[in-house]
Amino acid sequence: MHASWLNQVEIFFSVVQRKVVTPNDFIDLTQARDRLRAFEDRYNATAQPFHWKLTTSDLDDLLARLDRHTADRPEESSSPPAA
Repeated sequence: MHASWLNQVEIFFSVVQRKVVTPNDFIDLTQARDRLRAFEDRYNATAQPFHWKLTTSDLDDLLARLDRHTADRPEESSSPPAA
C-alpha cells in the first residue's frame, strides 16, 4: 500500500504547523522564512523513507476480526437498532 502524494504533503504541513509555526511568535516575515528554511534543511537531512509493514492481507484479517467482534456485541454497535 502507498499513501498518495497529497497525504504526504498533508503530513509534512501538519508537522510544520506543530513544530515550526506554532507558537506564532515571529517578529517579521524574514524570521518566519528563516525558521521554515532551517526546518526544511534539518528535515531533508534526517528524513527516511517509510516502509509499510501492513499488507492488504493483514488489513483484510483485521477487518474480519473487527466484523466478528461487532457481530458478537450488537449492543455496542454504532448502528441504530432494527425497527
